[in-house]
Amino acid sequence: MSKEVAKELLAIKAVQIKPNPDDYFTWTSGLKSPIYCDNRLTMSYPNVRQKITKAFIDLLNRLELKPDCIAGCATAGIPHAAWLASELDLPMIYIRSSAKKHGKGNQIEGKIEKGKKVIVIEDLISTGGSSIDAAIAAKEAGFDVIGVLAIFTYGLEQAKKNFAEKNIQYDTITSFDYLIDLLKEKGEVEEDEVMSLLAWRNSL
Repeated sequence: MSKEVAKELLAIKAVQIKPNPDDYFTWTSGLKSPIYCDNRLTMSYPNVRQKITKAFIDLLNRLELKPDCIAGCATAGIPHAAWLASELDLPMIYIRSSAKKHGKGNQIEGKIEKGKKVIVIEDLISTGGSSIDAAIAAKEAGFDVIGVLAIFTYGLEQAKKNFAEKNIQYDTITSFDYLIDLLKEKGEVEEDEVMSLLAWRNSL
């Protein structure tokens, strides 16, 4: 499913490339990037989101993870968590980046018992910061976080290091490398652009 989902992301133009360093995308973490994967677009394509849900289920089975609950990272992880929870007939919660400043002041919305096994769903992983924060919030709330799953990863060493430091397992459906291979196959990037993209990724 990794290559299939990567194809779908390209087909709906969720992937954008800016080869000019002066025009790079800026991530939430502050990093500058020549490539951006906007998985929010997948919400608007039923066939794509269905494939993503199936791919998440395949990933859970391959990793032999059996959650009691699906948790969505606010905001882009929420719809995919909802579709996955519905398909698996499991409870769902979602996790904000911080507690609300009004109402009940919740950071986690929904209700499950402490000690339940939770999988955190995110749309993509760059440095892993938001996903890790969500997983830690769930742990501090008394849940057993058994992993973080996302649609896409840039494959940054910083993300691998960050997850390892917090002892949090993570995996993704598809990745930067699959996208680059497909862009090459489709002739949408020149060899020098490929080398530039790989050099950028490997430098972080």
